[in-house]
Amino acid sequence: MMNRVERADRKFRAWLLSLAACIGLLTACSEANAPEPAASPAVVDDSVDAIATAYVRLVLAVGEHDSNFVDAYYGPAAWREEVAAEAVSIEDLATRAEALSVRLEALRGQPVDAASDAGEGAAGDDIGALRLSYLRGQLRATATRLRMLGGEQLPFDEESAKLYDAVAPHHDDAHYLALIEELDAELAEAGYAEGTVSERYAAFQEQFVIPTERLDTVFRTAIDACRERTAERVELPSEESFTIEYVTDQPWSAYNWYQGGYQSLIQVNTDLPIAIDRAVDLACHEGYPGHHVYNLLLEKHLVRERGWPEGQVYALFSPQSLIAEGSANYGIEMAFPGEERLSFERDVLFPLAGLDPARAVAYDRVRSLAAKLGYASNDAARAYLDGERNAEETADWLVTHAASPTARAEQRVRFIDRYRSYVINYNLGKDLVAAYVDREAGDDPDARWRVFLALLSSPRLPSGLQ
Repeated sequence: MMNRVERADRKFRAWLLSLAACIGLLTACSEANAPEPAASPAVVDDSVDAIATAYVRLVLAVGEHDSNFVDAYYGPAAWREEVAAEAVSIEDLATRAEALSVRLEALRGQPVDAASDAGEGAAGDDIGALRLSYLRGQLRATATRLRMLGGEQLPFDEESAKLYDAVAPHHDDAHYLALIEELDAELAEAGYAEGTVSERYAAFQEQFVIPTERLDTVFRTAIDACRERTAERVELPSEESFTIEYVTDQPWSAYNWYQGGYQSLIQVNTDLPIAIDRAVDLACHEGYPGHHVYNLLLEKHLVRERGWPEGQVYALFSPQSLIAEGSANYGIEMAFPGEERLSFERDVLFPLAGLDPARAVAYDRVRSLAAKLGYASNDAARAYLDGERNAEETADWLVTHAASPTARAEQRVRFIDRYRSYVINYNLGKDLVAAYVDREAGDDPDARWRVFLALLSSPRLPSGLQ
C-alpha cells in the first residue's frame, strides 16, 4: 500500500502532465490561427549598374513590340531570350519605365561611388554625371515610345523633344524658295535651263551617277580613304571590320547594323541611282569616322573598359540617335576638311567611276547649294505628321521646295512613315555637333579631332551640346 506521501506525489505528477498538455494544446491553437510571418522585404539594388541593366532589358522588351526600336544589341543572349519569354504588355512596360525613372531620379545629387564611374568625359565633364543624365534621357525616350506604341499621338515638335532631346527650327516656304532660286541659277550656269528646278536637278545628277558595275569598286575605294584618314587620328582595334551588302526595297539609302565585337554590317540601298558624291557621304557616315567608329568606341570605352551594361544596346528612337547621326554627318567634314573632298573625288573617284574629272568643280558647286535645302525634310515631316498635308502633298512639296526628284521624294515620305521625327537627327544633329566642336576646339585640327572623338566615346545628351 502507498503511504500518504507517495499518494500526494503521484497526484502532483499527474497534475503537472495535465497542465503541460493544456499548454501544448493552447500553443498549437494559437500557432494555427496566427497570420503568416511577413516575408523579409526584398532588397532592391539601386546602384547605377543595376538600373542600367534593367534599362537594357526594358529596351529589349520594347523591341518585342516594335521591330525598329532595337538598332543594335550585343549583350548576353540570355537577356534577350528571357525578355522574349516574359512577353510583357506595353502597359506593363510603361509601368516598369516609370518605376525605373523614379529609381534613377533618387540618385540625383548623390555622389556616384562606383569605381567604373570615375574619370572625365568630353570637355573634361564628370563622366559619372554624364552617365546619369544620359540614362534619364534614354528612359524618357523609351517611355515616350511606349506611349506612342499604345496609340498616343504627339505633335511633331513634342515628339522630337521627348525622343531626341531636341526641336528642329521652323522655316517657311519663302526660305526654301529663295534657296531654290539660287539652285536654279547655278543649274542654268551649268547648262541645264529647261524644265522645273527638280527636273533640271535630276537631269544634272544623272550625269554623275556611278555605273552599277563600278559601284562596289568606287564605294570600297572611298571607304579605304575614309578609314586611312580616321586611323591617323584614332587607334582602331586590330579586329575591327565590316561587311558590305547591296539591298533593295528600303526607305533609307544606307544602314549600319552594328554587331558588337567591333564588327558592322553596312547595307547600301540600290533602289535609286547613286551619284558620285554619295560614295564619300556613305563611306564616312556609315563607316569612318561615322557609325562604325562611333559604336566601336562606345563598346571599347564604355562596355569593355568601364563595364557599363547600357552600352550594349542602342535604342533607335532615343537621344543617342541625334548624337550618332549628327556625328556621322559631321564626320565627313572631319575626314575631308576644306577642299580635300573635292580633290579626292576629282582625282580618284571620278576616274574610277568613268566620269569626267573636269566637271567635278561644277558638280561640287551644285551639290553645295542643294545641301542647303536639307532642313526641308524636317518641315515636310512636321506638316505631314501634324496632319497639314497628306503623303502625296508632302512628296509634291519636296519636289517644289527641296528640288527632290519625284521618286526620291516618295522614298522620303516612306522614310517619314516609318521613322517619323527621326529626320531631325541628320541635319540638326550635324549642326549641333559642328557648333560643339567649334566652341570646344576652335580652328586647331588636332584639338578638333580630340573633342570629336571624346564626344563619340562618352554618353551625352543633345541638350548637353548647346
